[in-house]
Amino acid sequence: MRFLDEYREAEAVQPLVAAIQQRVTRPWTLMEVCGGQTHSIIRFGIDHLLPAKLRLIHGPGCPVCVTPVAFIDKALAIAAQPGVVFCSFGDMLRVPGSAEDLLRVKSRGGDVRIVYSALDAVQLAARLPDREVVFFAVGFETTAPANALAVREARRLGLANFSLLVSHVRVPPALELLLASGRAQVDAFLAAGHVCAIMGTEEYLPLTARHHVPIVVTGFEPVDLLRGILDCVTQLEEGRAEVSNAYERVVAPRGNAVAQTLLAEVFQVVDRCWRGLGLIPRSGFALREEFADLDAELRFDVAEIGGVESPDCRSGEVLQGLLWPTDCPAFGTTCTPEHPLGATMVSTEGACAAHYRYRRPGEA
Repeated sequence: MRFLDEYREAEAVQPLVAAIQQRVTRPWTLMEVCGGQTHSIIRFGIDHLLPAKLRLIHGPGCPVCVTPVAFIDKALAIAAQPGVVFCSFGDMLRVPGSAEDLLRVKSRGGDVRIVYSALDAVQLAARLPDREVVFFAVGFETTAPANALAVREARRLGLANFSLLVSHVRVPPALELLLASGRAQVDAFLAAGHVCAIMGTEEYLPLTARHHVPIVVTGFEPVDLLRGILDCVTQLEEGRAEVSNAYERVVAPRGNAVAQTLLAEVFQVVDRCWRGLGLIPRSGFALREEFADLDAELRFDVAEIGGVESPDCRSGEVLQGLLWPTDCPAFGTTCTPEHPLGATMVSTEGACAAHYRYRRPGEA
């Protein structure tokens, strides 16, 4: 495929691997903060190409995985109500809440539908004026602008039967939490290219200044990732800590101004709970007050619903880089993609799902 195969060719990969091996002289730990990067690393065996002194760990980079149980339970409560059409991306339907998932609600007759964008849900609301159509708005800064556009479109159409259950999160505050807590030893971060395509790279500058940790923006193919890893290692070996961009073909320093304007118009920054990480100040987006009539939490009075994690699920440790997925006692036994205990085994970007799908000889 044009513009894809060349980023996977051995002739392009091998020189980067050799450069990394030559550059590393000390033990370093790098954390990728993107589920797409996690799956590429495991799928292509990138971690096995690196020198033994260089360790990659997984971070909270899967948007489905960090959506808290409480929001899954809120979605379940809304989806079970008569007259509601509950719309979501496919991954969310199998994420466990406290007791069940959205597929179980659907099996009992709930009108739960997979859509490919929030605008699909807006169009559905326009076609079904006698039904309440709710879209489950989850994800990082990547998906938030498209959902903001859906809000603008619903307002333009004057739809009174459309709302969003919003659980958007922001990446930089989560990195701040990981660095400030000191629980996971992280020497450098591989930042998510798609998030930075929206937000740019400048918002990471305060993190590098405060914590003296390199942050390198990278893409998702082997060449992209190895370029990012080489940049991290070079900075670490030279004692530097900078924000740099190894994904120039997609990411501009200031990001996408149109998308950022949409975000500012529709959303406000709020404190947000993350699955496995807890409450992180200023780490989420919520609808502005002028769009409160489109807030499904308020419309269906579910704001006070809480959630209970499975006591056997250790996905919170996986999301913080504290536990390798295959080291979890439940991995591949009581927790599988068919019967998951947590979101990291369900999502197509989940770390546990990646290790399960691309398991190597000798792994659990």
